[in-house]
Amino acid sequence: MSEEKVLKEYAPAKINLFLDVIRKREDGYHDLGTVFQTVDAGDTVTATLRTDGIITLGYNNPQEYPVESDLVYKAAVALKEFAMDAAVGEVKTRAENLGADLYLEKVMPLGAGLGGGSADAAATLRVLSRLWDLNFDAHDLELIGAKLGADVPFLVRGGTAFAEGIGERLKFVDPLDLPEGQVLLIATPLDAVPTKDAYAGVPKSGPDRWEEYKAKVASSVSDGTLVSRLSSFVSFNAFETSVFPKHPLVAQMKDKFLELGAKCALMSGSGASVFGIFESREQAEAAANAMKSISRYRTITGFWHK
Repeated sequence: MSEEKVLKEYAPAKINLFLDVIRKREDGYHDLGTVFQTVDAGDTVTATLRTDGIITLGYNNPQEYPVESDLVYKAAVALKEFAMDAAVGEVKTRAENLGADLYLEKVMPLGAGLGGGSADAAATLRVLSRLWDLNFDAHDLELIGAKLGADVPFLVRGGTAFAEGIGERLKFVDPLDLPEGQVLLIATPLDAVPTKDAYAGVPKSGPDRWEEYKAKVASSVSDGTLVSRLSSFVSFNAFETSVFPKHPLVAQMKDKFLELGAKCALMSGSGASVFGIFESREQAEAAANAMKSISRYRTITGFWHK
């Protein structure tokens, strides 16, 4: 009896170091300008090979929605369909028989602005590409991921990237690390922000602030001061304007970060999580303990890249 083929894949989440809403498009979507950064916190996807064409999905904690609506399941189906479309003859028959038992160890909070579900989808694309011996490159996986969600293409690769459009136009840069000794605290308040709440009333600023930010970063890269001045580039999230009035606990948490000594603090994505950079782990631990009563998730970590 042959051994089962089992692979695991880490799904690092993301934060937004800068996020502006530039305009609303005719198709109803919004053009954004943002800087994505993966962090060393995330779920884990385990995949066990099947050769009968069946895809299943299980969880460490039962989810409140059908498996078929989960981005992990959707990613597996999309990858298989992509493989079948690219195959002919006997290879197509093999592609039809590709299957997997997927297991999602979920630790990241939902409705948190950390891209947890998108990260899980990206991890699924990576792990099944290897499990099924497809070995698609990152570009292929990003194309598939773009149909699953705006954050997925970035999370296929991770690291640091400037993103425009709805987040699908990516410019990857040398991945950032925190200055030596500094740590990242991420906390999610006892609240969740529906995406429609975040977009309702968010100001559309036009391109100027985004272009000025990119120029400022480029100047700091050229003179070698980007890492030492990193906290000054964690500077803006347009969604705070629309989220804070309706979700005061998120605003309270950001204030708490700054009161407790964070060098900078910002809401991530469309909320509800807040992150901040601290000079030391001890300082971050004290801040995390002080926020226990108003948070449902806390982690002290750093940036992540391969």
